[in-house]
Amino acid sequence: MSGFDKRREGMETKFALDEEQKFKATVRRNKMVGHWAAERLGLSGEAADDYAASVVKADFQEPGDQDIIRKLNADFAAKGVVVNDDEIRAELTARMADAVSQASR
Repeated sequence: MSGFDKRREGMETKFALDEEQKFKATVRRNKMVGHWAAERLGLSGEAADDYAASVVKADFQEPGDQDIIRKLNADFAAKGVVVNDDEIRAELTARMADAVSQASR
């Protein structure tokens, strides 16, 4: 194997690892946001855990965060909880920072 091939293989391995870490951090973030939303919806215990899991699953509907925002908005509206998109996006951003921090420990 040439030096170029070894370097390419190393870069591919690093890329795969980076993508895996990004995926895990996003799942962790979504779970934390789910718990935040559950609290706002008046859920606790197992119901809050189940709700957080449903938020994680909602993120697999389409790329980006719009699927989560749509779910949270619908759930908040159904319960009469007033939360705007900016507040949800701020929570997503803050929890991503927390998730990345936790992953690097």
